[in-house]
Amino acid sequence: MESSLPTFTVEQVLKATGGVLLSGDTENIFYGITTDSRQVKKGNLFVALQGEKYDGHDFVGLALEQGAAGCVVHNETKLNPTSSEKKAAVIKVADTLQALGDLAHVYRRRFPIPVIGLTGSSGKTTTKEMLAAIVSRKKKTLTTEGNLNNLIGLPQTIFRLTKDHELAILEMGTNTRGEIKRLTQIAVPDIGLITNIGPAHLAGFGTVDIVGEEKRDLFLNMAPSGTAIINLDDEAIQIIAEKWPGKRITFGMSSDADITAQDIVKNGARGISFKLIVGNSVNKVEMKIVGIHHVYNALAAAAAAWAAGIDCKSIVEGLASFQPVSGRMQIIKLQNSAFVIDDTYNANPASVREALMTLKDLKSHHNGYVFLGDMLELGDAAPEMHRKIGVLMATIGVNAVFLRGDFSAITASGATEGG
Repeated sequence: MESSLPTFTVEQVLKATGGVLLSGDTENIFYGITTDSRQVKKGNLFVALQGEKYDGHDFVGLALEQGAAGCVVHNETKLNPTSSEKKAAVIKVADTLQALGDLAHVYRRRFPIPVIGLTGSSGKTTTKEMLAAIVSRKKKTLTTEGNLNNLIGLPQTIFRLTKDHELAILEMGTNTRGEIKRLTQIAVPDIGLITNIGPAHLAGFGTVDIVGEEKRDLFLNMAPSGTAIINLDDEAIQIIAEKWPGKRITFGMSSDADITAQDIVKNGARGISFKLIVGNSVNKVEMKIVGIHHVYNALAAAAAAWAAGIDCKSIVEGLASFQPVSGRMQIIKLQNSAFVIDDTYNANPASVREALMTLKDLKSHHNGYVFLGDMLELGDAAPEMHRKIGVLMATIGVNAVFLRGDFSAITASGATEGG
């Protein structure tokens, strides 16, 4: 078996999850944990998750046939009777999703390395990748891949930890109350970063205030010995960080911030440059990414890296080496020398506003066109949010707007209203 795979005995799984052994060999050892029956390898522990479309319990038999050494279930009524005749261990728990997180928590505790947990309404993934570009210059780093940042994805990321890793960067996403608390409990971050708080996933939260309460759970559930990275220009974050008892490092445009920027220059499609102030150190940074808002992402990444003990030279070099994430404010030059701002990966009012302001900066005396779909998960606030985006498009003076989606008429009315 691969030495890098998470290894658990039956007894360790029972202790971590509070489960009971229904059948199978108590001497079994599991090498690797999976929730996908299509990817089961010999010796794996298969955790049967129940989702909206599929129920992992329906695939327990397949997982065992493919060589799984055991399975974790919460609905034994769906098990194939022949499964109990195998040597494979069948462990019953109250909730398999909870058990997956419990196993990830125990596994994370095996590694005495710094863990950086980050969340926010926007900029999470870009900040994570900037941070990884910095930290990986000095340390063997595990980083969340893509958007594997939820109650399934975060454990999957943690299970990739090996003895070679010196630091982990874990992104935490949420669209339901209580998820950040649970993710923080699983990951046990030493450094916590909230990029910003804004109108995202309002369908699940209702108001921005509740979004803030959800994000606050990152700070509330970190160990007091940890370090909170605080956006000094975000009033909501300042409020939720007031009761944080531990060490804090601040970032923002304010001169009071520990990490700040001066002399910001927009270099068109080539990117941005600025002076990075880290304590008493002043360094020029040139980045190959457009959008003034990315200075905040860079400051957040620099602050988290500094908290992890990374030197200023590596911070500057890491930011300079950063390449835009596909579909997130990515500049694509066409054969006719026109530029496309590809920000199609996801959208909320803040990110769309930032993309539009970047378009305004780039188009200068040239034509500017907007192709926009709906912003999802905004709940009752969706109509007003789309109207405001329409008004903004008119304000920045785009030449034409192409809309698609259920809220396109409302966005168009906002554009008409804005002139």
